[in-house]
Amino acid sequence: MRSTLHPEDASPAATEEPRDAGPREWAALAVLVLAVVLLAVDGTVLTLAVPALTADLRPTAGELLWIGDIYGFALAGLLVLMGGLADRFGRRRVLLIGTAAFGAASALAAYATDPSTLIAGRAALGIAAATLMPSTLSLIRNLFPVPRQRTRAIALWSAAASGGAVLGPLVGGVLLEHFWWGSVFLVNLPVVAVLLLGAWYLVPESRDPRPGRLDVLGAAQSVVAVLALVYAVKEIVGHGPSLGAALSTGLGLVVAVLFVRRQRRIPSPLVDVRLFANRAFSGALASQLIALTALMGLLFFFSQYLQLVRGHSPLEAGLRELPLTLASLAVLVVIGPLVARAGVGRAIGLGLGLAAAGLLALAGAEALPGYVWLAAALVVLGAGFGLAFTLSTDAAVGAVPPHRAGVASALSETSYELGAALGIALLGSVQTILYRTHLPEDLPGAARESLARAAQVPDDSVVQVARESFTWAMQVASVGAAALLAVAAVTAWRVIPSPRTRTPHV
Repeated sequence: MRSTLHPEDASPAATEEPRDAGPREWAALAVLVLAVVLLAVDGTVLTLAVPALTADLRPTAGELLWIGDIYGFALAGLLVLMGGLADRFGRRRVLLIGTAAFGAASALAAYATDPSTLIAGRAALGIAAATLMPSTLSLIRNLFPVPRQRTRAIALWSAAASGGAVLGPLVGGVLLEHFWWGSVFLVNLPVVAVLLLGAWYLVPESRDPRPGRLDVLGAAQSVVAVLALVYAVKEIVGHGPSLGAALSTGLGLVVAVLFVRRQRRIPSPLVDVRLFANRAFSGALASQLIALTALMGLLFFFSQYLQLVRGHSPLEAGLRELPLTLASLAVLVVIGPLVARAGVGRAIGLGLGLAAAGLLALAGAEALPGYVWLAAALVVLGAGFGLAFTLSTDAAVGAVPPHRAGVASALSETSYELGAALGIALLGSVQTILYRTHLPEDLPGAARESLARAAQVPDDSVVQVARESFTWAMQVASVGAAALLAVAAVTAWRVIPSPRTRTPHV
């Protein structure tokens, strides 16, 4: 995916007069879109299963956070490397291997009997997903050489990603109403079978005839830097400052510096760090990273709030989260006129500001009875995020020369995945600390571990105290997340250019 949008990545046939795609190419697109839906569903389906898997596996608070965020970290850390492998060894081949691996990892996660196995399964899912995502976009670039058709195909690909996010809570809710928590992973297997057959018969092979040298060392450095820093955060949150946390922090920072130095020096870098000198590009990525950190950190606990505090079933919780996602899709119809009037940077700033207001409204609604105020806050939040994310991706890609569009897309997607994982790790840890500090000292140890564990204590008064503490912690975390979004809004408003003549291609 990383280099496949570059002109030099095309096959020799692409230098001839391009021809319109036919029925076979559009059928192949349906297979690739199905792969994206699978990944999007898998990214959101787990949140509803947290109470059930907590009751079964009894993970600690730290293990629960790892279960939630290891998928995103593995995916974000390996996207660029897997895109390079697909360019070099064949995009269809890597897609098939990644799909098979995704199925095997789904089975491992579904039948996990302890938290460590589930964490390993989620990590394997993230690694496999990192092979699927770049392969799909790369193959679309090859299948649709005519720009007009390619734009339409990529729009369908993007819609599939958004639609999958909508389906995730619903699929999870339906499955958890009738089956055990592992079913949210096991449902991937029939989809994987369809993908393998469809890709084998419909998707043609393609590869970059002139790939640059694959920087495996750089990819390893990026993964080590990210995981070391996140581990340090978790250690400090869970056990306080320690020698292990200090060593992990030092390792992460040193490896990150070495990574940047290497990318500046080698002829074919994984990440062209010179792109960050472009204010529009770096501003868009920074806004996207901060915003995802705020959103995903909150939503990871919001599903638990709906089930364990409000008392909804998994399906009911999934349905009650729909206003957020549907609002993020509906706002796309106003993006063009808004950008024409305000400019891209200001429009992104407005979207992030709207999302911040939604988070503040959500903090207030969490303490009110009924669902109406929660739904209204989710609509505001979803509209703001939908506006900001669509335009920040467009701004990141549009801020660089056309021959670097693939690199810009890679960094934008990595920023998205990294922000989602950081949100669970950082804001999730803050939420846990606030929950524990608000509890009375004499509560049982299980209640102090998490609300899901507290719900299993056979004492209604303990459960009620835990619910109140969890709600208070969510309100404070929501206000903190809103402050993060305000910073992102100001960054976007001041840094990203706002020419009023540009209309995004959405």
